Amino acid sequence: MGNTMRHDLIKIPRSVAKVLGRLHELGYEACVVGGCVRDSLIGTVPEDWDITTSATPMQISAAFPRTIDTGIQHGTVTVRMDHQSFEVTTYRVDGTYADHRHPDEVRFTSSLEEDLKRRDFTINAMAYNEKDGLIDLFHGKEDLEKGIVRCVGTPQERFTEDALRIFRAVRFCAKLGFELDPGTKQAAVQLAPSLKLVSAERIRQELEKLITSPHPEMIRLAWECGITAVVLPEFDAMMNAVQNNAHHRIAVGEHTIKTMCACEPDRILRLTMLLHDAGKPVCQTIDEKGVYHYHGHAQPGAVIAGKVLQRLKYDKAAERVVVQLIRNHSLYPEQTDEGVRRAVVQIGEALFELFLKVKRADISGQNPEVQEWKFRYMDEVERIYRRILERGDCLSLRQLAVSGDDLIEAGIPKGKQIGRILNTLLDEVLTDPDQNERGALLKRAGQLAGLQGSSQG
Repeated sequence: MGNTMRHDLIKIPRSVAKVLGRLHELGYEACVVGGCVRDSLIGTVPEDWDITTSATPMQISAAFPRTIDTGIQHGTVTVRMDHQSFEVTTYRVDGTYADHRHPDEVRFTSSLEEDLKRRDFTINAMAYNEKDGLIDLFHGKEDLEKGIVRCVGTPQERFTEDALRIFRAVRFCAKLGFELDPGTKQAAVQLAPSLKLVSAERIRQELEKLITSPHPEMIRLAWECGITAVVLPEFDAMMNAVQNNAHHRIAVGEHTIKTMCACEPDRILRLTMLLHDAGKPVCQTIDEKGVYHYHGHAQPGAVIAGKVLQRLKYDKAAERVVVQLIRNHSLYPEQTDEGVRRAVVQIGEALFELFLKVKRADISGQNPEVQEWKFRYMDEVERIYRRILERGDCLSLRQLAVSGDDLIEAGIPKGKQIGRILNTLLDEVLTDPDQNERGALLKRAGQLAGLQGSSQG
């Protein structure tokens, strides 16, 4: 049945024990509940300690000198103890969920069992205190040992109450490396269309947690459940796009999964790999030999990625970086100093390190027969790049030995030509870094200004 789990793994912090102790002292039931119990049992240090109690919100507030009414209508009071905050929630029973996300009403109860029955998954429906030990009414510990994510009670009811739980089920599989219970999966497939009722912000949070988890390949499970068809149809298009050429032997979506697994769990990198080939399904052509081609797919892919990130309400900074990386992910810089310098300028000095990681992840998902020479190619590009950095070669307008003010001071009239001259100087310095010297650049700028003057007059 997998690893044996000991209750003594649940080490309640001193501050949490004080909150529990105070509630017990006043005659109320109180336990830690949910994720902190789950994480403790699998040997992970919990991020948060949530407390559930038979005390009403007013009784909780009266029991402690410092409290905040954070979600009092849902029975939650934040208790301040030893300069830390802990959410203490009254046992409750949820009413109907008209919006498939939030209960229309909450009714307090004195029954812990009633409270645990409303929770999403068995592994999240366990409670614990030192007096009663582990309270596990729905075999959550057994599911933890077996590595299964299963709904509490009837999965159709849990998913109808809160549609986001459908996505959360897959996300917990990704976080823990678990399998989805067959009955729970069947209900997810049946009710996945209701995810369209969930806000883009909530979908974004679950997607990001999934792809930055230790098991981003679980996005395949989200696809199998029909989740991506609702929240990320672009991924379904990639899963349906077969490939047959020297570089690829698997569907675009399967390649995408491999590339996410090949890079570190950084949200920008994983988002980039998730969407880097989104342009392939719309660019696909097949030649007379049956070979598939995707010429120019990076640009439409960047446009699609931008639309996806906007739809999911991503911040503009993340969108800019991901779109720029996708726009350039097919670039293979020339293996020369000048070629790499020009690639750095094209991609952006601040993004080139990420570009190198994107290229390596992309190659990791390609046909093994081409990987060796491509990795050697990238090794050489990176060696050249490191050498350029060590030398301090000019890689941006900011690093030019002259500025726009310098040109104006030298007598070149203000206007658009200042920008054009600076860009020309940078272009020439990328060819020959030794030209990045103030005197030489000012002289060359004068020549350029004269040329432009004569062409206009």
